[in-house]
Amino acid sequence: VQLQASGGGLVQPGGSLRLSCAASGSILRINVMGWYRQAPGKQRELVAIISTTGSTNYADSVKGRFTVSRDNAKSTVYLQMDGLKPEDTAVYYCNARALGMDYWGKGTLVTVSS
Repeated sequence: VQLQASGGGLVQPGGSLRLSCAASGSILRINVMGWYRQAPGKQRELVAIISTTGSTNYADSVKGRFTVSRDNAKSTVYLQMDGLKPEDTAVYYCNARALGMDYWGKGTLVTVSS
């Protein structure tokens, strides 16, 4: 499974960004897709994940602001980020889980700053 993420950038506090991640390769084996992030000096943490059936799980810090969605036909997962805060600044990584194995995309940097 290969993952290609896009959509990061610089945004002002309160702004919005949308991340996309397209999977290729053995996509039929993927069950869960989602996003993790790693801020400078911190461990990588879960942001949001979504199953093939649409079940979602969010970090408490992003609930009500971020929305994860998935287009199974395109093997693509999205992260709509609204109400961004400076503490959301991090490298965001796309993740796919297939047959118990985790696959990671290259991170995309999100910077929230005025």
